[in-house]
Amino acid sequence: MALEDKTLPTDFGVDPDLAEAIQKYLVDGNLPCARAFALAEAQGVAPLIIGQTADVLQIHLTHCQLGLFGYPGHTKGWEVANLADHPVPPELPPAIQAALNADGILTCPAAWEIAARLRVPKMLVAYVAGQMGIRVRGCQLGAF
Repeated sequence: MALEDKTLPTDFGVDPDLAEAIQKYLVDGNLPCARAFALAEAQGVAPLIIGQTADVLQIHLTHCQLGLFGYPGHTKGWEVANLADHPVPPELPPAIQAALNADGILTCPAAWEIAARLRVPKMLVAYVAGQMGIRVRGCQLGAF
């Protein structure tokens, strides 16, 4: 979703200290997903607050840890990482299927939980979900 298409809560205000901290985590003027999560932990705030603050500051998020956006040439992260050649544990597709919400969507937090539980790369979870025709939604940073 483009920055100009996003809406924030009407009562959302930017914390100047957080805005300054975000500037220190930028890479080439953008905020990589992993750095956004590290900053959220360091600042003791929800990742969504980091994402919303970045939106207000017109800072783009890059290098989604699930591989969904923010890679050169609009490619998916799993293409950059050559995950198509990575072995898929047989328990991964059923775990993805079991984690779908009522709308048949795999949320980002659910994908992360699967990756941690099965000890596989987060991108592999998103890649396999995509191969299964399953969409990932509910970015913790508010990107989608």
